[in-house]
Amino acid sequence: MSDGAERVRRHREKMKAAGLKPVTIWVPDVNAPGYREALARDIARINADEESTRVMEDMLELADFSEWK
Repeated sequence: MSDGAERVRRHREKMKAAGLKPVTIWVPDVNAPGYREALARDIARINADEESTRVMEDMLELADFSEWK
C-alpha cells in the first residue's frame, strides 16, 4: 500500500472510531451550461415572493450569530 493510501486508510479508521461515516452528496455543477441562468431565475422568484422575504427576515432575527468569527 502506498504512503498516501495508508494515510487515507488511517484517517478513515480514525473517523470511524469517532463515530463518523463517509457520505457522498451530489451538488449542482456551477460550471454546467444554464446553471447561472437557472440560479438567477430562482433568486428573482424568491426575491419577488413577499412570504419568502418575511420568512428569511424572521430566520435572521432568530439566528444566533454570537459565535461566528
